[in-house]
Amino acid sequence: MTVRRALFDRAAHLRDEPGILEALRASGDVRVIVVRDGRVRIDDGVLVAVAADEVAEAQWALLGRHSDTGPLLLAVEAVSSDSIDAAPAETWLGLRDAGGLLDPESTELLVESIALAGWLTDARFCAKCGSDTELRQGGWSRRCSACQHDIFPRTDPAVIVAVESEDGERLLLGANANWHGRMYSCFAGFVEAGESLELTVHREIEEEAGVRLDSVRYIGSQPWPYPRSLMVGFRATASDERRARPDGEEIIDVRWFTREEIGSALDGDGPVGLPGPASIARSLIQGWYEDRAPGALNERAPE
Repeated sequence: MTVRRALFDRAAHLRDEPGILEALRASGDVRVIVVRDGRVRIDDGVLVAVAADEVAEAQWALLGRHSDTGPLLLAVEAVSSDSIDAAPAETWLGLRDAGGLLDPESTELLVESIALAGWLTDARFCAKCGSDTELRQGGWSRRCSACQHDIFPRTDPAVIVAVESEDGERLLLGANANWHGRMYSCFAGFVEAGESLELTVHREIEEEAGVRLDSVRYIGSQPWPYPRSLMVGFRATASDERRARPDGEEIIDVRWFTREEIGSALDGDGPVGLPGPASIARSLIQGWYEDRAPGALNERAPE
């Protein structure tokens, strides 16, 4: 997985300017990404941004600076403009639907918008005393009006793991109960209190698939706004692949797939469905396949 710098400038230096949100909304120069129930407008493969005066009551936050359109604002919830309300329902898409349609910078902006929008909605009231909170720092923090408790957007870490056989020629994937056996994917789970990422990897794989691991290697990470997670991806090697079995609750089946089967599934030809292109799970699976796929060494670009 390629490590890269952010493509979108979050312009954090502007957040503490007094009245920044009001000034930007009144300027007429900004564009707004509107989020509804974890979805944004996508039109012909382009992330839709509207004028600030097209959005009425909403929770606002400064997203940052796009390379060619200037600062952007995020509007959450109510949208009163007819031009927005009349948009076809199918043009409102979430990350799972739109992630593979957008360019990398727009995908980065989409993830930031959805994650921040969810927090703006969920954090209206203080968790300590229940009082109203007010927006601060350009929408990136809230302060309780009663006890002055400061609240910031939270990110919940989770691990996701591609488990390979000892010889590296097979990949263990699981079918989540929610998918009814239609799709197989890597194993994932949230980091519990007091756990390191590595301990979570070992615990989750043994709990969900019955497998103990010999080695664990970090691959990369992906923000996943459901609601505000950070998926931390690993590759691991099973110490005894014969122990593989589903937990019977969250995971209803586990299966070792050959490289040929994974290649066929990546092409959409079965034997099972795999996660979509927007997910780190797909990237982990594809990365494992391409490591030793026929011709992979010849096709790989020099580093």
